[in-house]
Amino acid sequence: MSQELFRQPQETDLLAQTRASHRPRFLLLYGSVRERSFSRLVTMEAARLLETMGGEVRIFDPRGLPLPDSETESHPKVQELRDLAQWAEGMVWCSPERHGAMTGILKAQIDWIPLSIGAVRPTQGKTLAVMQVSGGSQSFNAVNQMRILGRWMRMITIPNQSSVAKAFLEFDDAGRMKPSAYYDRIVDVMEELFKFTLMTRDVADYLVDRYSERKESAEELSKRVNQASI
Repeated sequence: MSQELFRQPQETDLLAQTRASHRPRFLLLYGSVRERSFSRLVTMEAARLLETMGGEVRIFDPRGLPLPDSETESHPKVQELRDLAQWAEGMVWCSPERHGAMTGILKAQIDWIPLSIGAVRPTQGKTLAVMQVSGGSQSFNAVNQMRILGRWMRMITIPNQSSVAKAFLEFDDAGRMKPSAYYDRIVDVMEELFKFTLMTRDVADYLVDRYSERKESAEELSKRVNQASI
C-alpha cells in the first residue's frame, strides 16, 4: 500500500466548504413507449412530487433512441440523454416487468450512458431511486436488476423502492394515480431520494474517491513524466 496515496477518512471531509443553493436536479427514465405506459405515468407522478419538494426535473422520452451501438454517439437522442445524465444530481429509473425482467427500452437508455466521458463520470456519486410496475401480482425482479445496474454505474442507490402491482387498476382515465398504499410508497421513495441528494451532492466526489484509482492515476503520471525522450 502506498502511504502517500492512502487517506484516512475524516468527518470534516464530509462537510462541504460551500453548499449548493440551486434546486436539486433529477433525471427520470422510464421503460415503455406504449401510448398508455404505466411506467411513464408512475414517472410523471414521481416528477410532480419532486417538483413539489423543490426539485428541478427532466423526463427523458426514449422514443427515437437507437439501440446501443447501432448509431454513433453523435446521434441527437444519445447526446440529449448524455447531456441530461451529466446535468442531473439524482435519477429515477422506472421499468415495467416483462418476462420477469426490466425492459430492453430502459436497459438501452442506461447502456448509452457510459461510465466516463473523457474525464467526466456522468453517473458516479449521484443518487438513484428504482421503481417498477407490473401487470400482475407484485414482483421485485425489475427493481433488483436496476439495483445491480445502479451499483455498476457507481450510483448511490437509496434503500427504499416502489413496485406497483396490477398497475392498470391504479390510474384514472386522466392518467393520475388513485390514492393507495402504492402511491404512498412512491411519496416515500421520492422523499428519501430528495433527502439523500441534498445530503450527498456536495460531497459526491469525495464519497467515490478511491485508493485504487488514485494509485492508477499516479502510476500513469509517473510513466508519462519519466518516459525516455524521443
